[in-house]
Amino acid sequence: MKDLVEKSVKGDKRAFVEMVEHNAQKLYRIALSYMKNEHDAVEAVQETTYRAFKNTNKLKTPEYFDTWIVRILINYCKSELKKRKRDIPLGKREIPHGEQHNLDEKLTVEKAVDKLPQSYRETVILRYYEDMKIKDIAKIMKCPEGTVKGRINRALSKLEKQMSKGGAIK
Repeated sequence: MKDLVEKSVKGDKRAFVEMVEHNAQKLYRIALSYMKNEHDAVEAVQETTYRAFKNTNKLKTPEYFDTWIVRILINYCKSELKKRKRDIPLGKREIPHGEQHNLDEKLTVEKAVDKLPQSYRETVILRYYEDMKIKDIAKIMKCPEGTVKGRINRALSKLEKQMSKGGAIK
């Protein structure tokens, strides 16, 4: 994988395409969790791919390609949502294949996650939906690992209170 990134940084288009294809599903799921609809998620992934391609030569550490491209995606999604001046609606985030049982419970959790403050929501999505490591989340969010751990703990605490009371997250 490191070879592909190094080739990509040196301008090998095929290597770049292979790297993006390796990350495509993860990028799409993250984009969908932000944008809340398929069309906007696909557009976000396309724009992220373009921006990454245009700036691949700026990637200093090849082994961080995955976190680098996720950071580009998150920044794009935040920027687009800010431009549109709309709140992220409680939406239809796709449920991974094979997990259709307990749909009501999953939708309740989805709604509760959507009500979390943005920094908590981001860490929960990256950690539990994308199964990313704490150190990678810290790199993406540009904060210390301890901050990520704290956000996850506070988010889980808020979710637990929300789920047990059935009230709004505060």
